[in-house]
Amino acid sequence: MSDKAELVKREETTPERSRRIPAVAPVVDIYENTDEILLYADMPGVAKDAISINVDNGKLTISGVRTVTATGAANWAEFGDVEYTRVFSVPQAIDVDKVNAELRDGVLKLHLPKSEAAKPRQIEIKAA
Repeated sequence: MSDKAELVKREETTPERSRRIPAVAPVVDIYENTDEILLYADMPGVAKDAISINVDNGKLTISGVRTVTATGAANWAEFGDVEYTRVFSVPQAIDVDKVNAELRDGVLKLHLPKSEAAKPRQIEIKAA
């Protein structure tokens, strides 16, 4: 068999590559007050059902996938599917059971409430 025929045969048996979605870290702002830590993550085009938020062993993981379905032939395509993912260390003072999130206009707002023991408190001085 010639080298050319062998090359063609090898190409036919090569499995087709699947299209890989690029991974991007979302832009994030983090604020802290006496009651909670607020995290804002910019995740444009991601549906609520496509977002995953996990708090485990001191790590907060945020991920979401934006899928774009287009009709017609693309003359130029820069805006496509993307996977947003980011991991943060979370202080032990966070009350994991009370963490909640909301999504509005492509911005994920994550409320990380502090446990009562971690909140600052005023100590009352008693007169003797």
